[in-house]
Amino acid sequence: MAENPALATPTDLNRNDTKSVAEALNSALADCFTLYLKTKNFHWHVSGPHFRDYHLLLDDQATQILGVTDAIAERVRKTGNTTLRSIGDIARRQTISDNDADFVAPGDMLAELRDDNLKLVESFRAVKDAAEAAKDNATSGIVDEWTDQAEERAWFLFEASRKG
Repeated sequence: MAENPALATPTDLNRNDTKSVAEALNSALADCFTLYLKTKNFHWHVSGPHFRDYHLLLDDQATQILGVTDAIAERVRKTGNTTLRSIGDIARRQTISDNDADFVAPGDMLAELRDDNLKLVESFRAVKDAAEAAKDNATSGIVDEWTDQAEERAWFLFEASRKG
């Protein structure tokens, strides 16, 4: 992330410290975009007797994930850093794997998304650690909400996949 003076947002935070926060945020952002697209993919391709329930659940979750992306990117900018610029940038940074399979069974979809949301929680915990080390209270505070949302999504996916 080369610093361009035109993008040097004023901040009282140490520039070197915020670079590590921005790196953690950008990694989490790449994972959010990956998880969003995978969730929409599964939403579009789910089938079976629980179609309506899963279709609606996945659409709600995708909407929530997409909503977080802007907040993450704006947080990067508020700290005077730059954020993701392209699909290639996302691909270089993502830690959540894509799923390009022609067919995924509904139960496997839910399990994969549950695990991916828990992986996103790990990314958010790395953001929290970097933010606290940089004394970036705003990022440290806001990432708690994103973590809670990802944990809730994982919980819903777990409960929806249980055999009754």
